[in-house]
Amino acid sequence: MGTTMVAVLWSGDTGVLANVGDSRAYLVRDFRAAPSPLTRVSEDHVYRQLVSDAGDVPNLPEKLARFLDGRADGRSPDLTVLQLRLGDRLLLCSDGLSSYVPPDLIRSALNSADSPPHVADALIGAALDHGGHDNVTVMVIDIADQALDGRR
Repeated sequence: MGTTMVAVLWSGDTGVLANVGDSRAYLVRDFRAAPSPLTRVSEDHVYRQLVSDAGDVPNLPEKLARFLDGRADGRSPDLTVLQLRLGDRLLLCSDGLSSYVPPDLIRSALNSADSPPHVADALIGAALDHGGHDNVTVMVIDIADQALDGRR
């Protein structure tokens, strides 16, 4: 079997998002100006994405079409360049969150003024409350002045 991954590396106001599999990344611009829209910035690599009108195909599995499996030839992640702004909030999460929690609930949690650890805890709780039982992984990142100019 393999694994999925979503990660971000940033310097100044530029970030590079890497994803492979069905772990996801979301972005909310100016999260304190609720209700800011939720934008998914990653693409799931599942068979459903490869089939036109997949919703009309009975019994089409949600199996991964691309994942990390340690093979020498490798499986490259998608790379997406993001221009980050003060007030952005990023969510990196496993399918244990995104498969169970509706997007409106994710958006609402990300638009809260709570700190990133509190938002992450709330999202994990929501996933468990909605039937998530495996691999609920969540990271919430706020882009602040220090992140944009490289200071710590």
